[in-house]
Amino acid sequence: MLDTFKQLIAHQFEAAFCSLQICIDRCPDTAWDEPVANLKFCQVAFHTLFFTDIYLGPNADALRDQPFHKDHPEFFRDYEELEDRVQVLSYDKPSIEAYLLHCRTKASRAIADESAESLAGPSGFERRFFSRAELYVYNLRHIQHHVAQLSLRLRLDHQESIPWIGSGWREV
Repeated sequence: MLDTFKQLIAHQFEAAFCSLQICIDRCPDTAWDEPVANLKFCQVAFHTLFFTDIYLGPNADALRDQPFHKDHPEFFRDYEELEDRVQVLSYDKPSIEAYLLHCRTKASRAIADESAESLAGPSGFERRFFSRAELYVYNLRHIQHHVAQLSLRLRLDHQESIPWIGSGWREV
């Protein structure tokens, strides 16, 4: 059962990451800083990855100690996402793509490292009063929520069609 859960959650993360990747790829340069709800397109992409990154870790404190964060201080700057304020910073597409790759790699490793005990245990995050297994589902829902926002903006404002992406999907 454990292997089945880990396989299905890994497949769903990959499908979610592919969905986000295609939104990033198909976003015209002119739309990169345009509004999507309360944020710019680039900020929504960053926000999505930032919280994916946090929730793939054991707890919020582990975020800043990762090599990717230490190697890219100019990208994370003041960690405004952790503050109770409106996001104001912008992000370039190559940096967002590098962050997406980091999150993909981190998801694969984190899922592979889980045990039945760790998945049944607490999430490790304040105000997330559920198991680590449910945290993975919560994380996926968050990614897909923002992918839906991005894909809708691309479709409505730029006539960019974003396909349904399932596990194992590859663009042709």
